[in-house]
Amino acid sequence: MISIRILTVWALPVTGNDRKPIEIVKTPFAELNGQFSPDARWVAYEMNESSRFEIVVQPFPVPTGKWQVSTGGGIQSRWRADGKELYFVAPDGKLMAASITGAGATFSAATPTPLFPVTLAPPLGANNQQYAVSRDGRFLINQPVETSTAVPITLILNWKAKP
Repeated sequence: MISIRILTVWALPVTGNDRKPIEIVKTPFAELNGQFSPDARWVAYEMNESSRFEIVVQPFPVPTGKWQVSTGGGIQSRWRADGKELYFVAPDGKLMAASITGAGATFSAATPTPLFPVTLAPPLGANNQQYAVSRDGRFLINQPVETSTAVPITLILNWKAKP
């Protein structure tokens, strides 16, 4: 038995009466982890068209073009608060930044530059966001915990508080 899992990026309107999902990307490839730009004119996502995941950006809501931002692979894109930079994690574990210019229907991204190394906790699949960028440009990064001993959990069933 062969199992095929097609992943794609959808949007769900949160205003108005029409709550019908909008398919943003429709290709035979896997697309993951869509991230809207702060002005909601662009959407960045991971796509494996080249047999490895790359960061791609396209206009929203009408996909009139598609631009690859990463140059050697990338996952987990995030926008800077002003939309002028896009961050992502490269396969070598470095957090990358690419300057973004978008006006009208035109888009361009500068060559990504490494910021610093990060160690992400597995699994690295869809909906496993491991870092966030604050409005002032600082990063909050999920770090794996190295422990040699198991931490016990105490579970109390049918507990009743004293009156």
